[in-house]
Amino acid sequence: MPAAHPRLVVWLAAALSLSAGLAWAQPPMVAGRIKVSIGAASVIRNGQALPAPVGTEVFESDSVRTGADGRLGLTLRDETRVALGPDSEVALTAFAYQPAESRLGISLRVARGVLSYVSGLVAKLAPESVRIQTPTGIIGVRGTHALIRVGRP
Repeated sequence: MPAAHPRLVVWLAAALSLSAGLAWAQPPMVAGRIKVSIGAASVIRNGQALPAPVGTEVFESDSVRTGADGRLGLTLRDETRVALGPDSEVALTAFAYQPAESRLGISLRVARGVLSYVSGLVAKLAPESVRIQTPTGIIGVRGTHALIRVGRP
């Protein structure tokens, strides 16, 4: 078998590397949208605080944060509703809603503040796949509504 031309080998390696990178660089799927935004409210994405007006898309791995006068309501694709009171921060650490592929799960991490959670279809179809983490514990949601306060009593 004849030896491959060095430039051809380099070009093929670069093309394969680029195509593999494009496959991994697919845009993330939208997990939900901001439905209520009052006062100081933001979405934290890749370490950057972005304004959170009504209609803003929220992705898995985003966090939402409110200031002293802020309130924020978020509806996920499965109709789960999450509401934050003033001075709150919650990270959407995992979200999967692909029932046809049996991929269901929600994981929230509450850093501080008040969170109201009303379950959607993920909790109805796979209640064991919903987790809310606080600094002192993990809650497995089996019901339909939870109110959580982290921080000051």
